[in-house]
Amino acid sequence: MNFPVVPLGKPRGERADAARNREQLLAAARAMIAEHGTRKVTMDALAERAGLGKGTVFRRFRTRAGIFRALLDEEERRFQERVLSGPPPLGPGADPAQRLIAYGRARIAFLLEHHAIARAALDRAQPIPVGEVAMTRPHIRMLLGLSGSRLPHPDTLAVQLTAALEGPLLLYLSMDEDAAPPAMEAAHPLAESWQTLIERVLQVDLPPEDAVDG
Repeated sequence: MNFPVVPLGKPRGERADAARNREQLLAAARAMIAEHGTRKVTMDALAERAGLGKGTVFRRFRTRAGIFRALLDEEERRFQERVLSGPPPLGPGADPAQRLIAYGRARIAFLLEHHAIARAALDRAQPIPVGEVAMTRPHIRMLLGLSGSRLPHPDTLAVQLTAALEGPLLLYLSMDEDAAPPAMEAAHPLAESWQTLIERVLQVDLPPEDAVDG
């Protein structure tokens, strides 16, 4: 039992030339970020780097923040594919408790790794995003149901666990846009705290190595 990938990224039915332009622009944006960080990525600079007209960039992304939201969409899709069809314990085939812990660890690593892009994706004219939770909540709810634990309010618990997991996004959004995120090691405090939380909720005791994404 798994949930479908959230439909992020380029829309279906996109014209071939529009799809090529999109990939060209995103590739140029990634190269600019790798070389100079997110601050140097502007609509004009991206158009020049990609060798496309400014109008193309504006039609595609609308705003500077839209560039980074598109990049996050791409990374979110790859992350979701790992969860839905990758190797266990993050992917199918492991014990539900192991998958819950592995999901949290992998999600925390994802949020830390992409902190600069997430921060740059903020649009002052729009509500502040708090992470891509469209998959997180139903995935957690599914694994809680499969765990066999007698939980009195699993739907509410899934909402609370989602908040606990996606909440750290607010911490790294306050970091400098170009600051390197903390190294995501097996013993990272956020990852360790997530495992402790799941063990207490499900009343299990798993060694750390059981939760590492293979």
